[in-house]
Formats: sequence, C-alpha cells, structure tokens
Amino acid sequence: MTLDKIIKHFRVHKPNKFKLEDYPPEDTGGLSLDKDTVKPLLEEGIGRLTALQERLYAQDRWALLVIFQGMDAAGKDSCIKHVMSGVNPQGCEVHSFKQPSAEELDHEFLRRASMWLPARGRIGIFNRSYYEEVLVTRVHPQLLERERLPRIEKHIWKHRLRDIRGFERHLVDNGVIVVKFHLRISKEEQRQRFLERLEDPSKRWKFSMSDVAERERWDRYMEAYEDMIRATSTTDAPWYVIPADNKWFAWLLVAEVIVETLEGLDLNFPPVKGRALAEMQKVRRALLSERPVRRRRATHG
Repeated sequence: MTLDKIIKHFRVHKPNKFKLEDYPPEDTGGLSLDKDTVKPLLEEGIGRLTALQERLYAQDRWALLVIFQGMDAAGKDSCIKHVMSGVNPQGCEVHSFKQPSAEELDHEFLRRASMWLPARGRIGIFNRSYYEEVLVTRVHPQLLERERLPRIEKHIWKHRLRDIRGFERHLVDNGVIVVKFHLRISKEEQRQRFLERLEDPSKRWKFSMSDVAERERWDRYMEAYEDMIRATSTTDAPWYVIPADNKWFAWLLVAEVIVETLEGLDLNFPPVKGRALAEMQKVRRALLSERPVRRRRATHG
C-alpha cells in the first residue's frame, strides 16, 4: 500500500462514527519498519517539505497551522524535531502551550492561541493547543474555577467544541490551513518511555510526577479525546489519528500529510512580468558585460 493511501486510512473522514479503538497505537499500515527502509522515505518527505515551504513563503498567500495533541510521552517533541528538520526557521515557528498564565486566564480560552497564529507564508506549529481546554480541563473540571467564568454551563464542553469548530472555520476562510494530529500511544508504550526517562540521566529532566498522576486518569482522557475528535474533525480542519508506538512510522505519516496538504495549495513562486521583468533583464545584461574580477587566492603563512 502506498503512503498516500495509508494516510487516508488515518484521516477521520466520518467523525460521527469515530472510535479510538479503531486506530491501534501499534499499527504500521503494513509497512516494514526497518530503519534502513524507512529513513530514505522520511528524508524524501522532508526534502519535498523544504521545497514546498520555500514556495509557501514566497507566494505569501496561505499560512499553515499544524496542531499536535497526545498523551505525555506520545512523541510530540521528537516528531516536530524530525519532520520539520529541513524547514527554514525564518518561515516556521513552534509554540508550546503550558499551563495558562494569570493574564491568559483573564481572557476567553481561544485568545492565547490567536496570539500565536502563523502569518501568511509561514508555518505555525502548536505543541498542544486550545484543545487542552476540552481535554485537561474536562478531566480536571475544578480548573474551570481559575477562569472565573460568569457561569459554568451544564454543556460547557459541547459549547467549547462548537466554538472551536467556528474558530477553525474562520481560520480556513482567511487562508490559514489547519491540520491536526493526535499521536496515539498505548498505555504500555507510555510506561516503557517513562521508564526510559527515569533510567537515562539525559532524559530525566523530561519526567514530572504529574505525568504519573495523569496516567491514572487514562480512561477519562481517552473518552475526552474521542469526543474531541468526533466533534471537531471537519473537511476543512481534519484530524489524523497517528499510531505513535513506533516513532519512525509516526514521523513518516506526519511528514507525508503535511506535504500532501501543501501540494494541494498549488504553490508557486510569484511571476515577474512587464516592466519589472524588463528591468531585471537589463540588469542581467549589464552584469554579464562586466569584466570578471579575478579573485585573490588565500595564502596561509
């Protein structure tokens, strides 16, 4: 099966029928995961992404917002690091959403995300996002008290999911293409990665005792993720559920989805026409007519 067919399988096309259990975290789409086999495919995808980003930046018409959501140790950081390794930093910005500040809590929940949206020609990456407000806050409803809402409605999660759909529709209408990835990791793989962090001194800094506490709420998080994806995977802002137990496979899928999304925009370098082209041709002739300057050979004493 080709990569383009594989990624269609992991796109949530029929959200009303979506179930997390239909997307096994260990799935590899039938691909061999031998490192020597997968690495060239990933490098090819990164190369295509590099070329597309250059056109995106030059055309200055569209922006791309890429959202990553997943449980602790799902591999969000490593996925961003590897997939975006060939992207020009001038045209890409990564923002990680941590616990909201006091100032952020004084505004409605979508406001802090709005502050970091990519400009035209740029790629914006959200490592976690406004979706935390229907995940963490739903699992810990007491956190709503910090937001000092005038009232907490019975259907607040349903209303927030509705607001997110409207927000993303607004973004797409204004040229911000939205692609969302849920990195789906198994509870056992998370356990193994936590152990690896604890045993490796270079990775211990990533571990937090709160990670263990959240692990105990695994089932509640899975329920929240399922409702979130079911309510907000749309034609214009789709969710891709990426099996993340094998990092190489996750990187490969994410790179292919981003490349396919950008290719669908028909990106081109802005054409130079008329007087501007004539002036450039004139400058070119002048430069060609100049006598070449012989470069001095560097000497080392």
